[in-house]
Amino acid sequence: MAGIVRRSFDTADETRPFEGGKGRLDLLTTDGGPVGRAVFEPGWRWSEHVKPLAGTDSCQASHMGYVVSGRLHVVMDDGEEADFGPGDFMEISPGHDGWVVGDEPCVALDWVGVGDYAKPSS
Repeated sequence: MAGIVRRSFDTADETRPFEGGKGRLDLLTTDGGPVGRAVFEPGWRWSEHVKPLAGTDSCQASHMGYVVSGRLHVVMDDGEEADFGPGDFMEISPGHDGWVVGDEPCVALDWVGVGDYAKPSS
């Protein structure tokens, strides 16, 4: 492992576009595991723009991350809800839907659960 690593999401190892052009996941592969920058465009909703790729009824990925900008609303399968905005840390268990709130893209960094996120099911 290198003593210092500097990477940019602008030159990600992989970019996974969401359905309908409503954003993307930029993925960096690191020694500690994958790290993602998700850009959710206004109008993005997991059940419309990632569900067709995932092939599951709700998002089955765990997320642990940080919201850089914009707002995201998440609803768990059991009905629990939360809003996330700039500066918020988020930890979300599998079994949820989520969508962008407002007219600004939501940009979030995620370092758990992104390895297979928005990856077309085989």
